[in-house]
Amino acid sequence: MIDYEAFFKLSYGLFIISSGNETNKNGYISNTVFQVTANPPKFATCCSKDNYTCEIIKNAKAYSISVLEQETSSQLIGKFGYNSGKDIDKFKSINFKTGKSGIPVVLDNTVAVFECKVEEIVDVGTHVLFIGEVVESELLSDKDPITYDYYRKVKKALSPKNAPTYIDKDKLKKKSDNYDKCKCRVCGYEYSPIIGDESRNVAQGTKFDDLPPGWVCPVCGAEKDKFNKL
Repeated sequence: MIDYEAFFKLSYGLFIISSGNETNKNGYISNTVFQVTANPPKFATCCSKDNYTCEIIKNAKAYSISVLEQETSSQLIGKFGYNSGKDIDKFKSINFKTGKSGIPVVLDNTVAVFECKVEEIVDVGTHVLFIGEVVESELLSDKDPITYDYYRKVKKALSPKNAPTYIDKDKLKKKSDNYDKCKCRVCGYEYSPIIGDESRNVAQGTKFDDLPPGWVCPVCGAEKDKFNKL
């Protein structure tokens, strides 16, 4: 038997992986970045073959890693995690720089950045594992980095469908109470009156229909009409 709840006990961070050039660049949210060697320092990251950034990394032969801070904005997570670069320019109104390899490096809500030159590409089925040597790194802030555990428990969201850690919610244990829950159709965030929304000072017990005007999904920034009642 596979208990999918056990998967959430593995530790992950939350990052933006970016690549490309001035005319064709993109990035995506990833929680699968890890160091594989110390000398020389090499990092690996996993990318869905369906992800627009996948081919961009292959062509650029380099990628950047932006380590996100704990209080990363919902708008940034929504833009890079729940939208396709085929449909929008993710770097519009975003602070970023051009790295040593000519690739974009996101700076918004970022505590540290790494730039990696691709050394090896491993096909792992639905995803591609990129292993790259670090050619540049910089510490930008002493703020705490966000973890996937924090993202799940505080932001109340799961991995996007293209993430290697994505788990179909139908496979998870059912909860016995709904408490007039509503679910975001964009990112899967579930609002529950029993929890409220601390990020916007919405008190516990506030029903979805009573949320203040202008309230949006704290994970992806979707408006209330993008929610379905459970």
